[in-house]
Amino acid sequence: MAPIKVLLVDDHGPLRNALREGLEATGSVQVVMEAATGREALARALEVDMDVILMDVQLQDPQVGRKAMSGVAAAIAIRRERPRMPVVFYSIQDDDEYYREFRASGILTHYAYVRKSNYLLPSMLVPLLKDAVNGRSLVDPEIEDRVQEVRDLDEQSPRALLEPNELRVAELMAQGMTNEQIASRLNLHDKRAVSRTNGRIYAAWGLSENAVDDKVARARATLIYLHNRLIMWDEGGTPLAQDRRGEWVPLFT
Repeated sequence: MAPIKVLLVDDHGPLRNALREGLEATGSVQVVMEAATGREALARALEVDMDVILMDVQLQDPQVGRKAMSGVAAAIAIRRERPRMPVVFYSIQDDDEYYREFRASGILTHYAYVRKSNYLLPSMLVPLLKDAVNGRSLVDPEIEDRVQEVRDLDEQSPRALLEPNELRVAELMAQGMTNEQIASRLNLHDKRAVSRTNGRIYAAWGLSENAVDDKVARARATLIYLHNRLIMWDEGGTPLAQDRRGEWVPLFT
């Protein structure tokens, strides 16, 4: 049987080299091309003939910094040109944003998403590569739990209760801006519009009833925005948030 032709994408050079050597040592894999960034992965995927991509999720790119294309974003872009191109995401990252991006990607088949710590040996990756090529899919149970956790968190997101203009005001409020500064930043003709928007934010987040004055409401709205969790305060002023069981527990322990 011919070896599986792989595009290997990882921003860590020594690890990428070791992984290439380990995969090819199995006799089942031929690494036909390598890439260190999402941009490179997209370019290589359009240049070479391969069967599957083995790709890290976090891909640092010094040229673009924080705007670096993640492995998930690179896979989406590649699949626009090469539909259902098999990809195995092989990651150590445990960041909500990557799980959120993966959940929103719409990737349905020809993929696997696993933790590096659970697939330490290159030989363990070969079945994943073969399954992806054959149209099967796998999500590491630990990652599946985290994806579900992020989904649950998003469904309870207080930010989702705000309209776009309200969300922008909440963001600037959380940065410590005054109403006047927010009005200036948003080029509002009437700074009272910010105060009215604040009232809508407080109402949406249940702060109209339990905040004794605007300063308290503002501080509590900032806390809710930064944590992106609905928070309530008991009579003693202790902030409470829901745990995974839906029970209200102290936000800070």
